[in-house]
Amino acid sequence: MYWYRGRVNIVKLIKRKGNLVRLHPAQILVIGFGCLILLGTLLFMLPIATYEEGRGLSFIDALFEATSAVCVTGLAVVDTGTTFTLFGEIVLLCLVQIGGWGFMTTGILLFIILGKKIGLKERLLLQDSLNVFSLSGVVNLVKRIIIITFIVELIGAITLAIRWSFDMPLRKAIYYGIFHSISAFNNAGFGLEPDNLSKWVSDPTVNIMITLLFITGGIGFTVILDLFHKRSFRKLSLHSKVALFMTLLLNIVGTLIILLSEYNNSGTIGKLSFDDKLWASYFQGVVTRTAGFNTIDIGAMNLSSLVFMMGLMFIGASPGSTGGGIKVTTFAIIILAFWAVVTNRDEVNIFKRRLPWELVNKSLSIVVAGMFFIFLIFFLLTFTEKADMSKLLFETISAFGTVGLSANFTPDLSPFGRVLISIMMFIGRLGPLTMAFALLNTRKDAKVRYAEEKILIG
Repeated sequence: MYWYRGRVNIVKLIKRKGNLVRLHPAQILVIGFGCLILLGTLLFMLPIATYEEGRGLSFIDALFEATSAVCVTGLAVVDTGTTFTLFGEIVLLCLVQIGGWGFMTTGILLFIILGKKIGLKERLLLQDSLNVFSLSGVVNLVKRIIIITFIVELIGAITLAIRWSFDMPLRKAIYYGIFHSISAFNNAGFGLEPDNLSKWVSDPTVNIMITLLFITGGIGFTVILDLFHKRSFRKLSLHSKVALFMTLLLNIVGTLIILLSEYNNSGTIGKLSFDDKLWASYFQGVVTRTAGFNTIDIGAMNLSSLVFMMGLMFIGASPGSTGGGIKVTTFAIIILAFWAVVTNRDEVNIFKRRLPWELVNKSLSIVVAGMFFIFLIFFLLTFTEKADMSKLLFETISAFGTVGLSANFTPDLSPFGRVLISIMMFIGRLGPLTMAFALLNTRKDAKVRYAEEKILIG
């Protein structure tokens, strides 16, 4: 979503040819996701969407749930399994699937089904939505994304259904498998049980399958396709190498930190056997960056664990994936740039490749934009909510990273607080820099270049 500079001439060309679209691609994405959220809000307000006789959700609650679904976050102000009817849950799943793909991918799918021609305008918007470098092959990429999604979700649904058929009736197990497979692959984190996945805290099948689903969805479709075609780490693109390396590193570190921090906490994993502690630590350590599932009580975790998890949620998943955050590649570039500065080097290198400083500047802009939006929403929440700062900040960062984890605070949000968190989820799904482009699309080429002068920093 951040490669606008090279496409300015294309956008101008579209405008000069009298195309109906007069908006910047970032603004179109914002409007598209906003319309999808509004549609979901209206559907959740229908009486048939909830078990509460004669009425659906209130507007604020429906808006929150629709935003959480479209932004594949998983935060919820109502219990999914006991509040929504089958109709409401299907609406939720559809919003999650469309939100995970991106509304442009779904639009292109409809174009393909209807046999419509996909023009330059659609390809340009699709390029922004998928966060890829080139317009070439974006339609074929969409087709592959759809195929990959259905295959992975089908495998997940079958595996989970077989496992859960030992715990519940077969029809319910199949539905549970489908629901949780779609929710996991799209990094949404919605569950049908009041305690999410806590019943299966030590179950190997559930732990492995759910984590494989959201890790696959979180590394990005371009990385998945690169792995499928190259099948060798050495032959992968630099982007794929960095995304995979950082994902593995953060997952290992996350698991170890959660295990050490919560080892003696009787409210989380303290009473579990050592093997069960490993399963719980692994699950919560890798789920934190992307999906909102939990097998332990997040509200009972130590403050040190919550602070560490905030860092992981801020980093998020990989570009072009179903996850949010600043992205693992952005985090890697910032760390590498910092190392280059402190070691007095002129270049930023990784895997025997040099990164352009323009990429470093964009990465820094993403981080600054993300921190600005988080601070703004967090600051406003201190006026509307009566809660500990740690809970407010955790909720804000969870919404920004579209993670969906909560320290048992989401249902207690005030109406204003729910709107603010909804805004934060929206910004997190689109990306902070995309949101900044949409709000401040006033780029003008400088006609005057001023004299250079230094100021003191550090």
